[in-house]
Amino acid sequence: MVCKACTCLINGQARQICGIPVGQLKHTDEVITIEGLADSVRQELHPMQQAWLDIDVPQCGYCQPGQIMDAVGLVTDIHAKGRQVTEADLDLFRNECRCGTYPRIREAILQGAQAMKIPTHHRVHKKRRRRKHRGRGAHKHS
Repeated sequence: MVCKACTCLINGQARQICGIPVGQLKHTDEVITIEGLADSVRQELHPMQQAWLDIDVPQCGYCQPGQIMDAVGLVTDIHAKGRQVTEADLDLFRNECRCGTYPRIREAILQGAQAMKIPTHHRVHKKRRRRKHRGRGAHKHS
């Protein structure tokens, strides 16, 4: 398992920068590190960073930048699909934490995801289908 402490966002996708040669990056690639995350939303702190502080996730701090950046990537991907983060999504979140603050990390991701909101243009609206009343005992035959 890779520790993922170096995770940053490259073109909106969480990537471990330690395994990407600089020559593979293009001048048009957008690279956001933990230091630039708040600027990406034009706030003092990104909602995920604020959730980390609210839930009191950090202990030693070694993994925190990677955890936060990977969480932002995860939530962004899920929201782009028009859905909310589920427990099953969190089960797939595989960043190493030496201090074992996994329950607080999960809680912070859920709080941060709520604060990030699904952009309206990505929401999936399901049409309700009306069922025709067939009367008592009516069956549909193929």
